[in-house]
Amino acid sequence: MPSSTGTPPPPGSPIAILSSGGDAPGMNAAIRAATAVIASAGYQPMGVRYGYRGLIAGDLVPLGPDQVATILREGGTMLGSARCQEFMTLEGRATARARLTAAGVRGLVVIGGNGSLAGAMALTDPAEAGPDFACAVMGVPASIDNDIGLTGMAIGVDTAMNTIVEACDKISDTASAHDRTFIVEVMGRACGYLAMTAAVAAGADAVLFREAEKTPDEVVASVVKTVMHARARAGRPKRVLVIKSEGTPISNDELKTRVDAELRARLGPDTPPVETRVTVLGHVVRGGRPSAFDRLLASRLANVAVRGLLAGHHREMAAWLLPGDLPPDVGVRSTDDPYCFLVGLDAVQRETARLLEGTSDLAVWRRTVFHDVEDILPY
Repeated sequence: MPSSTGTPPPPGSPIAILSSGGDAPGMNAAIRAATAVIASAGYQPMGVRYGYRGLIAGDLVPLGPDQVATILREGGTMLGSARCQEFMTLEGRATARARLTAAGVRGLVVIGGNGSLAGAMALTDPAEAGPDFACAVMGVPASIDNDIGLTGMAIGVDTAMNTIVEACDKISDTASAHDRTFIVEVMGRACGYLAMTAAVAAGADAVLFREAEKTPDEVVASVVKTVMHARARAGRPKRVLVIKSEGTPISNDELKTRVDAELRARLGPDTPPVETRVTVLGHVVRGGRPSAFDRLLASRLANVAVRGLLAGHHREMAAWLLPGDLPPDVGVRSTDDPYCFLVGLDAVQRETARLLEGTSDLAVWRRTVFHDVEDILPY
């Protein structure tokens, strides 16, 4: 069950907000909402600049309307984010706790992905922190890869998906004009959610992702089969759009080289060659102004996280789930939002590990669905 201190932070005490890890569109909306809720409840909102690195350095700044009033529509995070190897050490975390204690901070809202939430767990580990550390922590899931367990959506996913679809629509236009094959690589090293969902939304002919568990030979065969199917269609265009998650176990150069060679061998010298192009969207997928959905999701999750923290909840995450989706004994529905839940960070970490290993029910379902529709996508 979720862990709760049962004791809210003292009235008027500072509550800090920290964004960490890879940025995601909508983080600023979460910071803005958290700041507003903290202030309206009579507490002092503070921001930690540059994630856990800034926490160790004591880089805490007051937050108020002047700082957050216009950030709702902006991508990235106004607090900044950074990787921090020092926080991985006992000494680094001890320094971070000392900084929070010295500033009188009694609550910390961590906005980020799996690594950020793991950091929140380590920071407040009772065995390591000791009984005198009196700062509660709440997590808000933000990851464009949608690779966090026990939440149906994370902040940034919708905007990233829309960015991919818009890019693929434009690429599809030029691919159709020249009857070309385009392989579009999107982010998602350990989780292929973006590739899967964008493939359906963009009308792609094939999708490649790590969870499919295909060998490099099978990946090449899949693309070749898709191209041959398009070449057999009557009329034109004969364009092919393949969306590839960056976690697919074959490099873009190798995939293009092997696909081109196989197609030349199959089509013969008298057939015009199939032109294959590779486009890597990369960090373009992270940027841009957040969609309306991400702004709303971020605001609602931040509201639930802060109100939960002020009610005495601790070492939990605000999650976005449909009623009935939450496994038993890992969380409770928020009394502030019927579609949000408070789930234990320990349970989130376990489910996230299963999701990334491909053993969770959700991962198995995704793999099965896309295996079943593999021959349907080209239509």
